[in-house]
Amino acid sequence: MYNPYQYNPYHFNQNQHYNPYHYKHTVLKKVEPLVHYGLHEAKHTSFTHALREVAAIAYLMGMGYEPNIAHKIVESWEINEAFYPGQR
Repeated sequence: MYNPYQYNPYHFNQNQHYNPYHYKHTVLKKVEPLVHYGLHEAKHTSFTHALREVAAIAYLMGMGYEPNIAHKIVESWEINEAFYPGQR
């Protein structure tokens, strides 16, 4: 049977005492403002647009950008509340 983790070099290097709930509070606390922002944004655009925007901000935050900088970067990508010409 195929095991996708068998070929992942990082799988075997993980701490054996890793607790999947260790970062729960930290992660949820960091994304909570994004959730509220996305819900507010969806009222003025669309859920698709709001989800795309929040996902892009979260991705940039994961790359190490501060939340406010990530938000400004993503907002700079928008033209007339769309990321691509002709997008709804």
